[in-house]
Amino acid sequence: MLAARPAHLTVLAACLTLATTSAWAQTSKLPVTQEQRRVADQVATNGVPLSELAPNAPDQHVVVPGDTLWDISKLFLKSPWRWPELWGMNRDQIRNPHLIYPGQVLFLVKADGRARLQFGQRVGGDGAGDAIKVSPQMRISGLDANPIPAIPLALIQPFLTDTAVFDTDALATAPRIVAAQEGHVLLGKGDLAYARGDFGGATDFRIFRSTRVLRDPATNEVLGYEAPYVGTADLIRPGENRLRTDGKTEIVPATLQISQIKQEVGIGDRLAPAPQRNLERYVPHAPDKAMAGQIAALYGDALNAGQNQIVALNRGKRDGVERGHVFALWRDGEAIVDKTGAKPEAIKLPDERHGVLFVFEVYERVSYALIISVKEPVKAGDRFTQP
Repeated sequence: MLAARPAHLTVLAACLTLATTSAWAQTSKLPVTQEQRRVADQVATNGVPLSELAPNAPDQHVVVPGDTLWDISKLFLKSPWRWPELWGMNRDQIRNPHLIYPGQVLFLVKADGRARLQFGQRVGGDGAGDAIKVSPQMRISGLDANPIPAIPLALIQPFLTDTAVFDTDALATAPRIVAAQEGHVLLGKGDLAYARGDFGGATDFRIFRSTRVLRDPATNEVLGYEAPYVGTADLIRPGENRLRTDGKTEIVPATLQISQIKQEVGIGDRLAPAPQRNLERYVPHAPDKAMAGQIAALYGDALNAGQNQIVALNRGKRDGVERGHVFALWRDGEAIVDKTGAKPEAIKLPDERHGVLFVFEVYERVSYALIISVKEPVKAGDRFTQP
């Protein structure tokens, strides 16, 4: 049964929520407009219409290790990316998913034609009849220390290492491997490599081979340069230019040790500093404005892509795309001939929505998305819109 919540606890929870929201807003570098705050306050108060609930939405769900925000949202909602509305979280908190932990109980509260989720924690044991301590909008101590992610990170983590996009062909002038230990042509894990170039003070590097140009399927504009990943290396000794006794300059390349490889490292491969990744920022939400574009390319050499595969989009930061954006995938309606009338006539069938994309990496002119769900194979040129 659900433990009753006194009126003073309701007021206290509201005050704590307000304080938490205010503190996060002060520390966040992301601007929040007055309109966003107004909408957020309205959503937090109202929840979502009952018509937005999934047909078999449960009354409660116990969060377990392996759950994701997306999976849980699908239990309760027809549109999983609307979970912040159901949970009464504003735009500040949407970007901070660490509120949900294994061991918490999420239960559905319906009132006046609308629904909201509240947090709780089982008390008194592990049985189904245990009481639940209600604590909306607050983290409960004593739970699993690891928050659940927004989506299965295992699907995108390899990509975050395997591929990088450069706004310009920066790798053409990046530090390069010029020689290998003992005259080797190919290098493996633990081998020493010698490289020249401007290392910019970095010590950890990813190694890339030749880049692939990404172009906009509609305009043919160059969106970026995608570089296949080869491995990683650590800087052991910086290079230097020595003045010899005869007055000439002796060039000594930097020394690196190959730490990880996906394929053998070769002479001429390029180096780029390893970036820091903030995986907590991958939180599903719909764009604030109308947005549309096309699939620029499929990751890898595939001609078609399916669920849990990765695609490049011809929209990026300059277009307002951000991590966590959810888009709808569309298949163009087929052009056919209508032979049912007095004479044959060319017609085009309606476009059909057939999938959902989740953006997890954004560059200036291009972004990458995971195919969350799809009915038909996805190909370059397919279009997407806000959900």
